[in-house]
Amino acid sequence: MTGQRGGRGRSDAALPRDPDRRPAPVGQAHQPLRVVVCDAIRRRIITGDMPQGERIFEDQLAHELGVSRNPVREALQTLAHEGFVELEPRRGARVAMLSDARAAELFEVREPLEGLVAALAARRHSPDQLAAIQHVVDTGLERLDARDMSALPELNTRFHHLLVVTAGNAQLAGMMDSLTHVIEWMYTRRIHERGFWSWDEHAAITARIAAGDAEAARALACEHIRNARDGYFASSPAS
Repeated sequence: MTGQRGGRGRSDAALPRDPDRRPAPVGQAHQPLRVVVCDAIRRRIITGDMPQGERIFEDQLAHELGVSRNPVREALQTLAHEGFVELEPRRGARVAMLSDARAAELFEVREPLEGLVAALAARRHSPDQLAAIQHVVDTGLERLDARDMSALPELNTRFHHLLVVTAGNAQLAGMMDSLTHVIEWMYTRRIHERGFWSWDEHAAITARIAAGDAEAARALACEHIRNARDGYFASSPAS
C-alpha cells in the first residue's frame, strides 16, 4: 500500500532497532525475574531484534540480560508455549517462524472476537474509559503525523486492550489476552502497509463506540480485521 490517506504521508524507513534493549535490573523491575526475562526476550522477537528462524543461545542471552541461564531457560519454555520460540531436542531453541497458515488462523479467530468487543464497549463504556480510548487514538494519529512508526505497535496493543477492558467481559478478556503478543508481532511485521490506514479505522470504531451504536461498532471492528488480513497477505512474500 503506497498511497496517502487523510493528508498523512508514508515513511519507507525500517523500524528502528535497539539491540541494546534490556530489562530493568531485577531490583528495579518489581516483577519476578522469570517474568522480566520473558518480557525482554519476547520484546526482542516482536521488534525483530531477534529475527524469525534465528538460533537462540542461552549463554549469550543470559550474558546480555545480566542473569543466569535458569531464568532464560524458563522464559524460553514460556515463549515456546506462546508460539514465539521453537524448542528442538538436542539442538536447542530458535525463534519461531510466523507462517501464513498461522496468521490466517489468528485472523479467523480475531474477527468475531473483536466485533463482540467493540459492540460490548459501545454498550458499556464509561466517560473515563472512552476518554482513555480517544487519547490513545489521538496519540496514534499524532505519531503518524510525526512519522514515528516505532511507537505504533505498542499504541495499537494499548488501543485494543482498552476496548477489551471497556467491554467488561472476563471470559472474553481471557481469550483476547492470549492473542495480544502475537497480534503485536504481526502488526510490527506489516506496520508500513497498515499503519496509516489502521489508525483511521481505530478513530471510526471509537466514534461509533462513543455514540453507543453497538452494531455499527461491531461492523467496523470486523471490517478492520478483514482489512488487516488483506493487507497482511497482500504484502506477504511468496513462499
